[in-house]
Amino acid sequence: MTRLAVSAIGILTAAIAFVEPADGLSAAEAQPPRTITVTGQGEVKAAPDEAQLSTGVVTQATTAAAAMARNRDAMNRVFATLKSLGIAQKDIQTSDFTVSPQYASDRSGDAQRITGYQVSNTVHATIENLSRLGPALDALVASGSNSLGDIAFSIRDPKPLEAQARAAAMRDAIDRAQTYARAGNLQLGPVLSISEGVEAPHPMFRAMAMAPAASAPTPVAAGEESVSANITVSFEIR
Repeated sequence: MTRLAVSAIGILTAAIAFVEPADGLSAAEAQPPRTITVTGQGEVKAAPDEAQLSTGVVTQATTAAAAMARNRDAMNRVFATLKSLGIAQKDIQTSDFTVSPQYASDRSGDAQRITGYQVSNTVHATIENLSRLGPALDALVASGSNSLGDIAFSIRDPKPLEAQARAAAMRDAIDRAQTYARAGNLQLGPVLSISEGVEAPHPMFRAMAMAPAASAPTPVAAGEESVSANITVSFEIR
């Protein structure tokens, strides 16, 4: 073999060594894995076990001081009623308090003058025993509450439901991935990544308070609450 041929072989060997991966893996092994990415959904429903309601008093008078005094007396009765219903102080929170002038137009319709004042005081209260909700509405109206808002039902501890929704979402993602793999004549490998989004329980039912009933408490319906989980899962495929 001539010296030139030996040199050429040496150059070729160096070039092959140069293109090999630095970590010693083969070119096939160094390629990123083939993947399939699917989404999974899970939902769990359960009956709520507590309710949040808004209640308050709206009063009017010719002066702001008089409207405030009337509102204060009525709200004291409302707070006393909430306390008598066994609602803890920590579960009662003032959510709105306003003093607003009331206007009336003159005969020409151009100028406006203040004819009085309106005071609105609203609190949110959490009722942990739903069997007391109907009687609570009646008692609040009887005590002087003339402003009752929507009722929102919720689940006190949603974590067990969230865990169930996550497990259902994972099962759904696996089922979807297996369906696609069979259709494509592929084999699922290990899970490479999981990302999730969990939707907390949201009110499924709203109710407005009714006038006090003489023979039975105001009826209310709690419906169901829903906890949802959505996940995105990537699998290696072979």
